Amino acid sequence: MKIIILGAGQVGGTLARNLATEDNDISIIDTDKNQLSVLANQLDLQTIYGHCANPTILQSAGIEDADIIIAVTNSDETNMVACEIAHHLYHVPKKIARVRSPQYLKYKEKIFASDVFPIDEVISPEKVVTDYIDKLISFPGALQVLDFANGLVQLVAVKAYYGGPLVGHAIAALKDHMPTVDTRVAAIFRKGRPIKPDGQTIIEADDEVFFIAAKPNIRKVMGELQRLEHPYENIMIAGGGNVGEGLALKLEKDHEVKLIETNKNRTIQLAEKLHQTVVLRGDASDRDMLKNESIDQMDVFISVTNNDAANIMSAMLAKHMGARKTMVLINRTEYTDLIQGSEIDVAISPQQATTGSLLTHIRRGDVTAVYSLRKGAAEAIETIAHGDEQSSQVVGKAIGDVPLPPGTSIGAIVRENKVIIAHDNIVIKSEDHVILFMVDKSVINDVEDLFQVDASFF
Repeated sequence: MKIIILGAGQVGGTLARNLATEDNDISIIDTDKNQLSVLANQLDLQTIYGHCANPTILQSAGIEDADIIIAVTNSDETNMVACEIAHHLYHVPKKIARVRSPQYLKYKEKIFASDVFPIDEVISPEKVVTDYIDKLISFPGALQVLDFANGLVQLVAVKAYYGGPLVGHAIAALKDHMPTVDTRVAAIFRKGRPIKPDGQTIIEADDEVFFIAAKPNIRKVMGELQRLEHPYENIMIAGGGNVGEGLALKLEKDHEVKLIETNKNRTIQLAEKLHQTVVLRGDASDRDMLKNESIDQMDVFISVTNNDAANIMSAMLAKHMGARKTMVLINRTEYTDLIQGSEIDVAISPQQATTGSLLTHIRRGDVTAVYSLRKGAAEAIETIAHGDEQSSQVVGKAIGDVPLPPGTSIGAIVRENKVIIAHDNIVIKSEDHVILFMVDKSVINDVEDLFQVDASFF
C-alpha cells in the first residue's frame, strides 16, 4: 500500500515505525530535517523535506498513485489544506487528518463535508486521550481498558498483586473461582516479555495480565488478580489544556474534581466553562499548594500538561504527599515503562493511543478497531469475518482449527450483540466480530490475509 505521512513528529514518527515493518511503501514529509534524518536512518522509507501542503512537494512523494494520505503535522490548517489538495488535484482515495482545535471539531460535520474539506477520517488526539483516561477512572486499578464491539466486550490490562485470589494459581482455576463468568486471558507480560498463556500457566505477582470479558464482568475478573479498589471520588487534574478541560468536563458530573492551571487567562476561561470543577491557578509541583488543596484526600492525581518532566515530578510529589493513585501523560514513549509502577501508577502515551485510532483506518479487510500496545510491539484488533466456508479461511471453522500466526490468539467473538468468549470448539460464522490479540505485531499481514475473502465470493 502506498502511504504518505505528513508530519514527522511524535505521532507521524510512531505511525511510520508501525507501518514500515508491514510491507508498505511509505513516504514522509516534514520541514524538520533532523526528524527526517532520524527516521531515514531507522526505517526503510522515503523522506522528503518541504511544506506538507505544497503540491510540488506532494508530487515528489508520489501522491498521484497514493492509496492513503495521513496528515498529522502540528498545524490543523496545514492538515486540512493538504487533504483538500490531495482530494481535488490527485484524487487520493483515503484522506486522514489530525485536527486538535475544539473550534473546528465543534462544526465537524459541516467543515469536513466532501464539498468543504473532504477528509474521510478526522482524528482528535485530545479526545482519544480523554476517553482513554476516562475508562481508567471507570475501572480503578486497570492499566488499560480497550473497547470492542461498541463497548460490549473489553480487553483490560491489570498488574497481578499478592493477595489476588488467582495469583499463584493456574489460569484454569478462574472457572472454579467464577463458575458463572466467562473470560479469557489473552496474554501475560512477565518482566516485560510476553508469555502465551494456557490453562496451566501460573499467574505470578507483578505479571501484566491482559484478559477479555463482557463489560459487566470486568470488575469480577479484576478482583481475581488484585484486591478490588474502591471507586474513585476525589480527583485532581494538573494542566488546563484541551485534555485537562475535556477530562474535567467528563468527570465533574460524577466526581469531585479540582483542576490546577498556571496561566491566568486560561484559568478564567476554564472557570467559565467548568461548572462543577474547582479551578485553581497555581503550580501543581508546589508542595504548599498541594497541601492546602488536601492532596492526601485525592483518590487520583492526573498530570496532563505538555511538559513530561513537570508531569512526572508533580505526580511523584503528589504520591509522596498521600495521593492514592497517579496518572501522567508522557510524550516520550521510551519513558513510559521506566516510570510506571512506583510513584507513577499509570503512564499514558498519547502517541500510542492516537496511533491505534489511525491504524483502524489503514488495516486491510473489514477492521473496526485497532489498539497499539506495549509501545507498538503488540496489537489488538477487531475484524469482521465475511464469506462462507468456500471463500473464507475462517468462516465455518472452529477456533482451534484456525491457522493463526505464532503469538496470535482469538479472545472473543461478538455475534448479533452477544459476547462469546473464545474456546477451541466455537465455530466462526459470517459477520462475526472477531477480537484478536497479537503479542508480535509483525504478523499483522498474515492475520489480514487470513481474514481476506476470496474474490470469487463477490
